[in-house]
Amino acid sequence: MKSNIAQELKDSYDAQYKDPHIKKWRELGAKNKVQNIINITQGHSFDRVLEVGSGDGSILQELSRQNFAQELYSVEISQSGLEAIQARNIPQLKSVQLFDGYKVPFEDHSFDLVILTHVLEHVEFERLLLRELKRLAKHQVIEVPKDYRFGVDKKLKHFLAYGHINMYTPSSLRFLVKSEGFRILKNNTAIYSKDVYTFNKPSFTQKLKAQMVYLAKQALTHTPSVAFNHRYIDTITLFTESSDQGLDIM
Repeated sequence: MKSNIAQELKDSYDAQYKDPHIKKWRELGAKNKVQNIINITQGHSFDRVLEVGSGDGSILQELSRQNFAQELYSVEISQSGLEAIQARNIPQLKSVQLFDGYKVPFEDHSFDLVILTHVLEHVEFERLLLRELKRLAKHQVIEVPKDYRFGVDKKLKHFLAYGHINMYTPSSLRFLVKSEGFRILKNNTAIYSKDVYTFNKPSFTQKLKAQMVYLAKQALTHTPSVAFNHRYIDTITLFTESSDQGLDIM
C-alpha cells in the first residue's frame, strides 16, 4: 500500500517499535491513556471500537484487558507496528490493517467509537484525518500530549525526535475539532502517573526528584485558575461526536 506519510516520519515509526525498552515504556503509558478513555466515556458502552494509529498495540491490549468493547479493530501505518500488534494475540482484536495515514479501509459508520490517542501531534494534515474519524463513527476519543510551552521553538530538535510536528493547548485542540464540525461532549486534562515520572530513574536521587516533580504538578494543576492549571498538564482528552448540524460554535 502506498503511504501518504512523509518517508522520514514513516522510517522513524518503523524503527521505534523494535526497541524492547520502548515497548515497556509504551505499555506503562497505555495504562494512563486507557484510564483516560474509560473516564471520559463513562456512561457509554461500545460494541465495535477502532483505534487509528495503534503503534505496537499497547493500548489495544489494555482495552482488551479492561473488557472495554466486544470487538476491537486497528489500523497502523508501519509494518513493524502491525507485526508487534499481531504478536500480542489480543483476544478481542478482530483485525489489524496497514493504512496510508489518512484513508481508513472501512465503510461509513462501521464503528461505535474511534480512538485517536497520541497520534494527531504526528499528523501532517490533521483535518484530513479528523474528517475520516467523523466518517467512521458517531463518537470519537481524541487525546494529545500538551507539548506547547512558551519558547517551544527552541526545543525543535527534541520534539522532532519523537515525530511531534504539531503542538496543542486545550483551547487550540477544541478549536480544531469544533471547526471540523465535531461536538465536544466532554473534555479532560491530566498529568501522567507517578510511575511514568519515575520510569527509568535508577538512582534514589533521580527517583526522588521525579516524585517531587509529580507531586508539584499535582498541586499546580488543581488551583482555582484553569488558565494557570493548563500550563502544567501533560494530556488533553476530548470525547466528541460527529455533528450533522454544522459547526459547534457554542
